[in-house]
Amino acid sequence: MYEDLERRSFLAVLVGVSLAFFLLMKPFFGPIFWAVAIALIFHPCQRWLLRQLGPRPNLVALLTLFLCMVIVVIPVIFLVYSLVAEGLTIYQQIQDGQIRPGQYIDRINESFPAIEHFLSRFNIDFNEVRDRTTSAFMGGSKLLAKQALGFGQNTFQFFLGLALMVYLSFFLLRDGTRLVELLIRALPLGDARERLLFAKFAEVTRATVKGNLLIAIIQGALGGGIFWVLDIKAALLWGVVMAIVSLIPAVGAAIVWIPAALYLAATGEMVSAIVLTLFGVLVIGLADNVLRPILVGRDTKLPDYIVLLSTLGGIVMFGVNGFVMGPLVAALFMAFWGIFIREFSAPEETAPVDDRQDSA
Repeated sequence: MYEDLERRSFLAVLVGVSLAFFLLMKPFFGPIFWAVAIALIFHPCQRWLLRQLGPRPNLVALLTLFLCMVIVVIPVIFLVYSLVAEGLTIYQQIQDGQIRPGQYIDRINESFPAIEHFLSRFNIDFNEVRDRTTSAFMGGSKLLAKQALGFGQNTFQFFLGLALMVYLSFFLLRDGTRLVELLIRALPLGDARERLLFAKFAEVTRATVKGNLLIAIIQGALGGGIFWVLDIKAALLWGVVMAIVSLIPAVGAAIVWIPAALYLAATGEMVSAIVLTLFGVLVIGLADNVLRPILVGRDTKLPDYIVLLSTLGGIVMFGVNGFVMGPLVAALFMAFWGIFIREFSAPEETAPVDDRQDSA
């Protein structure tokens, strides 16, 4: 009886301490999560280096981390800097009156009055949409300008998170296998189930990060490239924006290039509008429709509609990290239920056998 009380008390304290540790680590969720993602994505590279260099875990982890910096981190820093700089330029032009978002929307409405009639069928006020779109555009450019003007503080926070992510990535690359084995020993779910769940976690994380980021890079490069060819202002900014919104399945870069094509048509630049529309549908859209099921849906083994819903839900719940967290939660949900159905569901009752058939 006393031993049972001791065990229960220990488990209660264990849960409490674990919860306190989780709350302690919560402010660093982003760097920790991305450090885990980097360790999982570059694990195959790490294993190749181990085969080439032998058992030198520190050197191999450093080389893998250097490769990650060259391939991922430095380009991301460049894109963030370019996005903020372009956003500041756009904001200054709005303040000076060189760019008037409301005027552009009015020009589209004047050239295509059917849009307002179409919206009215669904009881949507075009003027309200116009005001909200203008406010969103102004707010977005103001936010980027604020980030640029507060460069010192934002830079410190950004590089603090980056340094923490790189630091954790080194130890996860070096000691990740031992940490996984330790977790398998500690968790009371059964070693076979835990290995299956960890494998699913790694598989989905690799697929969503690599797949979505690759799609974002491709769509952003294609969108920014066609904007530059058509001499649309701030092509780099819009390319980065298209890369970001391409993380949303089924919608993606069309949020940017469709209004741009409408404005080009409204201002009489019909050739540019047709070129942008055809390029958006046949190239940018096709890249999403073809690559996403291959790179994300196939590797995560999730249906396309589950990928869409879990990505949108993840972005709402977790912010920008949700494009990975959403499908990850969905995949673990399906994995847990798969284990339950396989191991805990009662077997189907066999139909009684007719003795006369046996005797026959």
